[in-house]
Amino acid sequence: MTAQSRIDVGEPVERTILAVPGVRCAGCILKVEGGLGSLPGLVSARVNVSTKQLSVAHLPSLQVPALVEAMRSLGFEAQPLTQAATARPDGESKRLIRATAVAGFASMNVMLLSVSVWSGATGATRDLFHLLSALIAIPTIAYSGQPFFRSAWTALRRGRTNMDVPISIGVLLVTLLSLYEALTSGPHAYFDGAVMLLFFLLVGRVLDSVMRDRARDGATALQQQTAAGALVIHDDGRSEWLRTEALQPGMRILVAAGERLAADGIVEEGKSSLDASLLTGETRPQPIRQGGEVHAGVLNLDSPLTVRVTAAGQDTSVAEIARLMEEAGQGRSRYVRIADRAARIYAPAVHTLAASSFLLWLAMGAGWHQSLLIAAAVLIITCPCALGLAVPAAQIVAAGSLMRAGVLVKDGSALERLAEADRALFDKTGTLTLGRPELVNASVMTPEQKQVALALARSSRHPLSAALRRALEAEQVRAADLTDLHEEPGRGVSALYGGMEARLGRGDADGSLSTTLIINAAAPVRLTFEDRLRPDAAEALARLRSLGIDSSAASGDNAASVARAIQGLGLTAQTSMSPQDKLHAIARLQGSGHKVLMVGDGLNDGPALAAGHVSMAPASASDVGQNAADAVFLGDALMAIPKAVVAARRTLRVVRQNFVIAIGYNAIAVPLALAGKVTPLVAALAMSGSSIIVVANALRLRNAAR
Repeated sequence: MTAQSRIDVGEPVERTILAVPGVRCAGCILKVEGGLGSLPGLVSARVNVSTKQLSVAHLPSLQVPALVEAMRSLGFEAQPLTQAATARPDGESKRLIRATAVAGFASMNVMLLSVSVWSGATGATRDLFHLLSALIAIPTIAYSGQPFFRSAWTALRRGRTNMDVPISIGVLLVTLLSLYEALTSGPHAYFDGAVMLLFFLLVGRVLDSVMRDRARDGATALQQQTAAGALVIHDDGRSEWLRTEALQPGMRILVAAGERLAADGIVEEGKSSLDASLLTGETRPQPIRQGGEVHAGVLNLDSPLTVRVTAAGQDTSVAEIARLMEEAGQGRSRYVRIADRAARIYAPAVHTLAASSFLLWLAMGAGWHQSLLIAAAVLIITCPCALGLAVPAAQIVAAGSLMRAGVLVKDGSALERLAEADRALFDKTGTLTLGRPELVNASVMTPEQKQVALALARSSRHPLSAALRRALEAEQVRAADLTDLHEEPGRGVSALYGGMEARLGRGDADGSLSTTLIINAAAPVRLTFEDRLRPDAAEALARLRSLGIDSSAASGDNAASVARAIQGLGLTAQTSMSPQDKLHAIARLQGSGHKVLMVGDGLNDGPALAAGHVSMAPASASDVGQNAADAVFLGDALMAIPKAVVAARRTLRVVRQNFVIAIGYNAIAVPLALAGKVTPLVAALAMSGSSIIVVANALRLRNAAR
């Protein structure tokens, strides 16, 4: 939904993210996006049903309290995301699990009492069992039914309906009729059906909630990539440590070696090398000197830098990437599950059906009691338990199978989207490759040189020094005794070894990963490193091709580095890409009708991971990459990706079968209920039976990832 036709394009536009825990289905999306359309100053509103967030673009004249109040008038509680993040940590799933446990325990006990009645108990004994059932069922229904009752009441108060309204009416109607039967010594009470109905409904909602909770907010991880604050140097010489949110453009900050930058800026004093892989994906440290531009989140490796702040807070490059991720994620928020779309017509259809059955039987002389029982049976038997379980049951079983195979699926709907993927886009560093530089020519060093090199490498935080240290320690080399160790930015680390100068410094003039060891005046020893491909990269890409998924590479690294890495893989590649470039590449593919599977690992891949039709990241990925991706694969094997695709396609087939089962059940059961052939208890049993069949069918996915 957009309202840009009412907005002067020259006016500034702000963006607000609201947490809206009450959105559950397509009807909620339509209600929110359509209902906000008349607000003055609104530019656009988009609901992300997976993360339960509302992204609103608006003019400064439209304030957050007005947005919250407008949402309340539509029947949805909303609050700014930063407040919601601290106020509601996974509370919904926990409440649903408790309610399900209570309903399940009560259902077993009420059913035990019902067995006695079915076995022929009459008179005072039957009445006692009915009253005991009421004592168990009524408190249980009052507690476990709250998720449905609250939702239904909120909808009705706002003059609308949802799928929880007929559910609540059916449960309450059966409970009241059963209580009437128990108090008047009637032959039938249906407390067991009401409690069992709630139990199966809650099971479906728990499964769905658990899958939704796995979708994490990448923006929180992005916040953690910048420093908590910085040491500010004032013009009068005073220094003061300020938190990141207090930094302002024009301030001078001192960034020590080993610290991350808290803001964007220009280097005024010092020279060093930076680990910018967070932003660019490039593993090679970048030299920086006076006049160079630096960005928040980048790690200063070698020596202190004095930086003049040019952008802070929400104006930094990291904040811009966070916004790109949010916008990309909202861009696919219109994906609605088949069950949600079916639920859009469920409530009005069931209301009409139940009311019609009541009036028809009343007109035929059945009496209000019998007519109400038939209407209640219609409400119960049409309850969408099987429909509600069709998707989450299959997804949760498939997700468990994939987890055992080393793939963590965070969002159940990702399996549906993964099944549809027909094009894959791979980042290079840390995705096609392992993201760990490895020494490949240790044999060029003598034993003495290895000892000196290890001692030098241990004193440096440089990534290549760390790789050299790992390689030599694996050979059980003993470090030499060195003195006067010091590190010079841009040159490397040096020391004295037996009165001779020893230095470990940069040596990548040709664009390769390398460093140079020099001891005294001896010939320099060039040490070369490689970021190796994942061992099964070629096999995994071939498997994807056999599944009808063509692949290509999109990397922030330079062309020479990418060409060396993908040699022999048969991939085309785009290089030196910024996060925006990757977004544009995905948009072009999607514009031509492709469903893009994005595979990446770094902060610079975050927006692309969010924008893809579906996305995956390795477990070695940054927090941002893991949070933005729909699934994370463990270990070094890239074959996890085609395995996940196969499992996703199997899951989609089972979901479709489940819908056939659910629809077939209703086609048979509803006419019987309308004909008065089904009591509320039989209706509850039939509904439960259809749910069990759906779950049993979903259990066939236990080996989906094999």
